[in-house]
Amino acid sequence: MTATDQPAAADSARQVIPAEERHAAELAFLAAQDPGPRPPGWALTPRAVVTFVCGSEGVALTLPQGREKLVISPKFVGERALVERCVVTLAGERGLLLTGEPGTAKSMLSELLAAAVCGTSALTVQGTAGTTEDAFRYGWNYALLLAQGPTSQALVDSPVLSAMRTGRVVRVEEITRCLPEVQDALVSILSDRRVSVPELTATEDAVVSAAPGFTVIATANLRDRGVSEMSAALKRRFNFETVAPIADADAEATLIRRQAVAAVQRAGAAFGVDDAVLDALVTVFRDLRSGRSAEGWDVERPGTVMSTAEAVQVAASLGVSAAYLPGGDVLDLLPGHLLGVVRKDDPADHGRLLGYWDGPVRRRAEDGSAMWRRLWDLRGSLR
Repeated sequence: MTATDQPAAADSARQVIPAEERHAAELAFLAAQDPGPRPPGWALTPRAVVTFVCGSEGVALTLPQGREKLVISPKFVGERALVERCVVTLAGERGLLLTGEPGTAKSMLSELLAAAVCGTSALTVQGTAGTTEDAFRYGWNYALLLAQGPTSQALVDSPVLSAMRTGRVVRVEEITRCLPEVQDALVSILSDRRVSVPELTATEDAVVSAAPGFTVIATANLRDRGVSEMSAALKRRFNFETVAPIADADAEATLIRRQAVAAVQRAGAAFGVDDAVLDALVTVFRDLRSGRSAEGWDVERPGTVMSTAEAVQVAASLGVSAAYLPGGDVLDLLPGHLLGVVRKDDPADHGRLLGYWDGPVRRRAEDGSAMWRRLWDLRGSLR
């Protein structure tokens, strides 16, 4: 483990550690290592932000006029060019919209970018059907409002307004789950870079202007239920970047293992799933996601998104089962977990999974693979 992977003693009280705390040592090192020009309000240079997200490719960076060295770990598996475009968008103080299928690490990428650019990823709005315009503008402390009337002390800043005041990045998760009229509250914010507070007219707090460095990172799923179309006016105020599934099978397998190991360790156990089982898991997910097996055989794609995030959850579940409910081969549990994944959206996906078993799984078993033969023998557990 590197220094940035070592949890602090206080971290044992929290399940999830924000990126700016989890990687504090790397952020501090990069701030000292690259003293070049930075956009207003930025904690790191744009080049250092890219390095923080993508890693230093195994090369140890050295502090100026010092002996201290550090290899920056890669945190996002994807195209470096994508990350560079995102950083350029933010440096130009333009809104950034990360789109893609569920489970492609859009939220993680937005968290990493926010942490590197302004030192915090905490200024976040979670988009839902129940999100109101107050989440993008402001609310009121009603006890103070009743006692004092509309005053600056009674005003409650939204995460967006806080980011505007301090020149930081605000994250809007799943923006398309918000109703269109709520989404459009961002149009004037991204255009005018200020928020009017009519209740405080004739005071110095009647208008809140964005400080240099303020910008918005939003995420949106391409395939999901309950999605509200963004208006053309709002779309024009964002640069769109699509985060695709991981193209390289080995890179995806490495990521799934790393994330699953960490999840099982958080559950208080050691990870005891063989690499061969994880390879089978990754193969199944990639085959069903792409509609074609590694051998080139056609596969009927399920309606459910077979994302890397779902694969991590299955791998972690196998690891927890092996640790706390031992007995038998952990491979025997794989079909049941896969069935749980594909049944989430469309009942017809059950038949598609059976079709996959009758196709690639059976053919691999006939080719002599003992592991795939065992999976073929487990077809009955999918009924």
